[in-house]
Amino acid sequence: MPIIALMIIGAAAGFLATRIMKMETDVPTTVAIGVFGALIGGFVLRALIMLTGWAAGFIGALLGAMLLIWLWKTYVK
Repeated sequence: MPIIALMIIGAAAGFLATRIMKMETDVPTTVAIGVFGALIGGFVLRALIMLTGWAAGFIGALLGAMLLIWLWKTYVK
């Protein structure tokens, strides 16, 4: 996934994930959560991406960001 697409999809996924998980963060943190979540989700859902395209990438990014938020809330705070 090109870096620009990763940042755009990650930012959108991070925004949605922080709202779904009820976490208030600033913009850079939200984008970082989304980008790292996209990386996590991309690795986990690689086969699904091949089958269904960018929509699966967005779903993977969203799920990865939500996982990252849960890990943050559980183990860091």
